[in-house]
Amino acid sequence: MAYVLKILVNYKSQQSRFVKKLPALLTDHGLLISHLRYLAENDMRSSAWKERSTFALKLLVKYMHAYGPPRNARKMFRDFSEAVLVGTIDYKSMDDPKGLFWSPRAISDANNILNHINLYTDFIARQDGYEVSNINPFRRASSYEERLNWCAYLNKKKSLFLNHLSPYSRPYEKPQFVREVTLRKDLLVQQNDVPRFPEKYLSELYKRGFKLKSGELDYKSIAITMLLNAGGLRKSEVFHLYTSDITLHPNRPGEPLVRVYHPEFGGSPDSNYRNRAEYLLATSSYKPRNRYLPSEKLRSGWKGALLTDRRGFFEVIFNPPHMAQEFLKVWALYLKYQRVDPSSKNFHPFAFTNSKGNPETISRFQLIHKQAVERIGLTAHKSQGTTEHGHRHAYGYRCRKAGLSQVEVQKAMHHRSPNSCLVYIQPTVDELRAELTKVELGNESD
Repeated sequence: MAYVLKILVNYKSQQSRFVKKLPALLTDHGLLISHLRYLAENDMRSSAWKERSTFALKLLVKYMHAYGPPRNARKMFRDFSEAVLVGTIDYKSMDDPKGLFWSPRAISDANNILNHINLYTDFIARQDGYEVSNINPFRRASSYEERLNWCAYLNKKKSLFLNHLSPYSRPYEKPQFVREVTLRKDLLVQQNDVPRFPEKYLSELYKRGFKLKSGELDYKSIAITMLLNAGGLRKSEVFHLYTSDITLHPNRPGEPLVRVYHPEFGGSPDSNYRNRAEYLLATSSYKPRNRYLPSEKLRSGWKGALLTDRRGFFEVIFNPPHMAQEFLKVWALYLKYQRVDPSSKNFHPFAFTNSKGNPETISRFQLIHKQAVERIGLTAHKSQGTTEHGHRHAYGYRCRKAGLSQVEVQKAMHHRSPNSCLVYIQPTVDELRAELTKVELGNESD
């Protein structure tokens, strides 16, 4: 058999009565139990984070297997970090004597892998009896390194949403140490522009793109796309919506009030339950969709949006504003004519359903969107802005053209960091050229 396999296991600790489904590594020496415990202790992390941690450790196990038991763990880790970044293939002979055949990786990807291993080995080092097991220990920093660490540390604290909850009671201690194997400096790239769905094709997408087999308009897919393009939602956020989250706005006649709740800790539609996780688990056979594994169809991630209410939600702000009324019309048509309600035996509160009344999935919508884009003569490609995420980019661009400030764009797009929206409000290269040309022509006319 292969010496390391990634599998899924049901894990239950002695201290918990709950069974958790976790990714695990099965080696020729058995399960890596310490990593299972590590993932269990980090259960609040996303499934994608757990998968990435497992992937990183699998690479390390493969490397250790290829090169044999390390005589010097620190040297092994330094060599491993180099192999992760530059690969293991000898391109002169087009061979890899150790059989790994790793291609070079982007600096950011390599750093992510090494960081996951650092976190895991730190966890091991904190356990009883493992004081000397840390593969990549801290060493005393030089004054130059210490200054850089202080800059990074203070910048991190400044960006923390709840910086008064920082766990470091004596922050001067932490920056005095760096890793023996440090992460590589990534390339500094300021993205010129983000591919957005072309505005001139949007109306055609709604009118001709989304069609059912019967030839009727597909109101569900139109409504979802409106939430992305005119509401600025991430596609994953749409699939957490309950039917009860979309109501008539009490202060704006003819417009909807759309609230996007945290899938687990947002307020329950039933006051008998503390939050949405408890509500789902108690009233249905479903769980919050961010708790499903990436390999499961019902999975819908949660990127940590900026919530604006203590009940755990933010409101959708339509841009352009008149699209709020258009969305309400399409939503009403979907509810009246096309939505298949869940059966009494398979109740769920999710807003968008498939032909059987089950919750609609991201993968299914992605296929429908791709077909709709191709139906109007476009190619569905991220670089052209014609995938689902291109709609959110179009929303951000529209906010910038409307003259919204950085803080206003941040709130409209529910970014946690005010810097996340800079890509939408900074001038593009073409705009800079146009502005310089305008200045030049103005000088010539004087």
